[in-house]
Amino acid sequence: MLTVAIIGAGPLGRRLALASARAGYRVLLEDVMPANLHHAREALRLELGPEALPAVAFVSTIEDAVREADLAIDCVPDELESKLEIFCLLDRMAPPRTVLATPTTSLSIGDLASCTYRADKCIAIAARPEALADLGRKTAEELPLRITAQTMPEAVALVTEFWQRIGLTPRVETESAS
Repeated sequence: MLTVAIIGAGPLGRRLALASARAGYRVLLEDVMPANLHHAREALRLELGPEALPAVAFVSTIEDAVREADLAIDCVPDELESKLEIFCLLDRMAPPRTVLATPTTSLSIGDLASCTYRADKCIAIAARPEALADLGRKTAEELPLRITAQTMPEAVALVTEFWQRIGLTPRVETESAS
């Protein structure tokens, strides 16, 4: 079973954790703020019920979240400094096999990937926040994924399958080199 680490238990992280658990993934949801994890646990308990909730583990450190992750998705603000910081942490703490994905509409995945030792395993989720707002409720919505010429086909396949199982239709586009 694929393990997905979701960094950030705010509204997007919670929706993503819920959709991932419903799709059958093992989920590790991380947030540095205990209150965010508490709210996420309560919201997911209501949505999933006590039987399905064990599919989601709530952790307070990035290291605990990514230790066993096949895919790590950050849900931090779409600001360069935040994304660079989280990508550096994920790169340092996650196993070499872990693919890093980040929702961003304004940042270059090539620039973010170049700050890691796994540039071939970095993918941008180039969707507007409102497109992800109804995650798990809409089906067949197209989801743009941005990659670079370096991105490994195995990383693209893993991320594509993940979004398909959630009910979205990934459309892969290669970012032009700047």
